[in-house]
Amino acid sequence: MAVQQSQLLPAPFLTDVTKQYAKDIGALTAAPLDTAKFAPQVAGQDPYQTQAYNLAGSGIGAYQPYITQAAAYTGPGSQSAFMSPYQQDVIDTTMQQYDTQAAKGLTGIGQMAAKSGNLGGGREGVMRSEYQTQSDLNRAMLMAQLQQQGFGQAQKAAQQAYMNQMQMGAAVPQLQRADVAGLGSMGATQQAQAQAQLDAQREQARLAAYEPYERLGYLGSGLGSMLAGYPAQFQSSVTPNPTPLQTALGIASVGGGVLGNILGDQGIAPYL
Repeated sequence: MAVQQSQLLPAPFLTDVTKQYAKDIGALTAAPLDTAKFAPQVAGQDPYQTQAYNLAGSGIGAYQPYITQAAAYTGPGSQSAFMSPYQQDVIDTTMQQYDTQAAKGLTGIGQMAAKSGNLGGGREGVMRSEYQTQSDLNRAMLMAQLQQQGFGQAQKAAQQAYMNQMQMGAAVPQLQRADVAGLGSMGATQQAQAQAQLDAQREQARLAAYEPYERLGYLGSGLGSMLAGYPAQFQSSVTPNPTPLQTALGIASVGGGVLGNILGDQGIAPYL
């Protein structure tokens, strides 16, 4: 008995394309992707950033020498370094002038005693003694004032030097921080540019790696749409060859029918 089978086949012009698609996608996905080609990368530290880092490290404690020097300008004897080298000359000259003027005063007492007729007398002696005592006192006070003036000026200079060192101790770290910030900013800009280049290269490598997949994806999507648009357009019938048993049964059936036609029902009974 012949068996008839029906097959729903795609349009003939899609058959070759579909077979090629299956072959290509199998070959493409057989090997894993080399993801190292587009692995994320981080741009290294820019030289400006390295310089900023080193400068920041060296700047730690940079104020210490100024603080140490400032400490030298405090306490007893700190003003000695600021005494004027000409102070003693000024004192000596001033005292010479004072002594000259004092001597003139004594001369004036003698002249007054001579005019009054007391030259060499007791009154003159008293006047000279009182004058000399007061002159010596004034001389000592003048000397003390000159020395105190020099000491005060040296002390103010030491205090000013102390303040200058303290200000430098505060200014140096600030200036270094400004340098660090400037170098860091420039380095960050350069690093960002380098990172952008690495990202662009990685994206380019990724696009190149996935391009065959995307291309086959477009093809597969198109094939899917086309296959969906052409359902059951063609049919084919297949009649399988009969088996020996089927052939024998068919022959017996045909033979029985022929005998029945010739002999009739009674005529074939003895044969059955």
